[in-house]
This record gives sequence, structure tokens and C-alpha cells, in this order.
Amino acid sequence: MTRFSLIRPIAAIVAMMALSACALLSTPDPVQTYRFGGGVAATSAAATASPVQVTLRRVEFPEAVEGDKLLGVTGTEAAYIAGARWVSPAADLYMESIENAFAAQATRVRLIGPRELTRGQRSLDIDIRSFEARYDAPGMTPTIVVTARARLLALPERTVAAERVFTVEQPATANRVSAIVEAFDTATRDLNTQIVAWTDASAG
Repeated sequence: MTRFSLIRPIAAIVAMMALSACALLSTPDPVQTYRFGGGVAATSAAATASPVQVTLRRVEFPEAVEGDKLLGVTGTEAAYIAGARWVSPAADLYMESIENAFAAQATRVRLIGPRELTRGQRSLDIDIRSFEARYDAPGMTPTIVVTARARLLALPERTVAAERVFTVEQPATANRVSAIVEAFDTATRDLNTQIVAWTDASAG
């Protein structure tokens, strides 16, 4: 066998190894992180001197959206929006946003967060039923749909004092990730404002 015939298969093996290394070291597509629920505007109304103490239970999210991915839905098809993640799990961001909303806007109640040991006179249970971008057709501008069921329970009996389902639909301004995130943020703040006002009116 000639020296040349030996060099050819060796060169081919080296080339294959180089291609494999490139594949393993290839840079993944960049992912931008976002948040929602910030920038809560404080109410101008005066707070009650002796507010009703309301304990907030940990807010429940559907499994598909409780993490850091943004869900898009077209008819019966669902897929996560590429290139975008929440900076923290959506369930955690929402807990922070609803607590901030009560601190800034409530006038008749004081919200007791899950980390506090104070016992409340009422308990607020919030279950998020939908938290998604809905498309009428692929490629169209979506509408953000956020649906939540809120129940106010009298303690210690835990009887239902009030219950309501809230739905907010917020159209995005464009089919871009930044516009979709902005619509999620607006929808969340709108939902929280409604829940705070309803709790204020129902907790007495």
C-alpha cells in the first residue's frame, strides 16, 4: 500500500472529527428574557384605618404556562413562542405582581402574602385558567387572553363569601415578541386591578 493511500482515509477521519466538533460547539439561537406585571400605579383613594386582613393562597397556574415559556394557541394547536422566556416562572412573576397591586391599590383590605405568618379574616384563592397568546390564524397578530377564577373565603369556616371569573383580552400591536410581551404585561395589570377592586368591595 502506498503512503498516499494511507493519507487519504486519515484525512477523511480528521475532517469528520472536525465537523462533529463544530456541531457540538455550535451556538444555540439566542433567547431574550422578559417580565410582566411591573409598574403598578398607586390609587389616590385613602386607605381604611382598620383594613380587613386577607390571606393570599399560592396562585395556581395551568401546567403548560406555569414555567418560563410563552404559550401561543392557534385553534386546537399550541406551541411555545420561540426566542422568548420569562425571567422567572410565570407563576412566580404573577404572585409578585398581584401582591404589588394590592399594596398599591387596595383601600379596604390588607393582603397577607404566603410568606407571612399573620392570620387573616378572609382567604383569597386565585386560579389562573388561561395565560396565552391566541392567534386567529398562523402569522396573524395575536390577542393575549388571561382568565382567572377568584374566590374569597370566610375564615376559619372557609365558606365561600364571594366568587367571580375574570377574563381580560388584550390585542398585541404586532406579531412581534416585544409587542406580545407588552400585551401580556397590560393584560396582567388590568386583571390585577379588577381583582383588587372586587376584593375591596367583597371583603367587608
